[in-house]
Amino acid sequence: MKDSSNIDLSQRFIVLGSKGFLANQFVKRLEREKINYLALGSAEVDLTQKESIESLLKIIRADDSVVMFSALTPDRGKDLKSFYANMKMAEHLGMALEQSSVSHLTYISSDAVYSSKGENISEESPCDPSDLYGLMHLARERIFRFLMDQIQRPLLILRPCAIYGIGDSHQSYGPNRFLKSALEQKKISLFGQGEEIRDHVAVEDVIEWVLEGTKQKMRGVVNLVSGQAVSFKEVAEMIVENSSDQVEIKTSDRQNPIVHRRFISEKRAKLFPSHLPTELKSGISRMFKIATNSR
Repeated sequence: MKDSSNIDLSQRFIVLGSKGFLANQFVKRLEREKINYLALGSAEVDLTQKESIESLLKIIRADDSVVMFSALTPDRGKDLKSFYANMKMAEHLGMALEQSSVSHLTYISSDAVYSSKGENISEESPCDPSDLYGLMHLARERIFRFLMDQIQRPLLILRPCAIYGIGDSHQSYGPNRFLKSALEQKKISLFGQGEEIRDHVAVEDVIEWVLEGTKQKMRGVVNLVSGQAVSFKEVAEMIVENSSDQVEIKTSDRQNPIVHRRFISEKRAKLFPSHLPTELKSGISRMFKIATNSR
């Protein structure tokens, strides 16, 4: 936990869930920018526990901007136990927000709030989550929206699509898993022929947009997407192109129907015109170089 004091204290960021992949990268960026912040993980404030309400009320000051990353991700469980633990976090943070004078809340949600079969998804697309993880994020969004309206403070909801980058422990299907498999096993396994199309966004881009949105105390809902949907086969081929070793791309018989998922990035482009998303080929090349240099 660090509380910098070298700039105006009225500009402090409270980072909740600071030990996670995305939040950890965000804290490093705050360090580089010399932005005043307080990073809180579960060891400092366990949001699943009722006592966290009182702890937050002692911490949060007027004019603080809260950035909420805390969540049990799907790799930690997709069952009811995880769902209710995540909802407890929202309940306790919400009760603290009701009684505090926080100036702004940025909530890191997920594209899982939309249907898993969605195409050309925009912020106006209907929310129809396919699992408890997506339902949890949608419920949290509604809770925070209600509470921030009550205290008349701005709320920014950010919905990232599939994030890739060095340090991600989730190893979800796509760039992160493919890179690890290529380096360790010299092969990449695809579902079917890898035909399905997805949007992948670099962690560095997500951090930039979270920082800018919080600095400017933006409000509303924004999908953090690149707008560059490609097939999983193309992703695998990009990784093979960067490898000096021979890496085999293995296909398989498809067990499930092909589902494509594309996003419209107009709102993100309008709100964050100064930072364009990393082209996927460049992002994978950068990630590959970092991974191989650290071995």
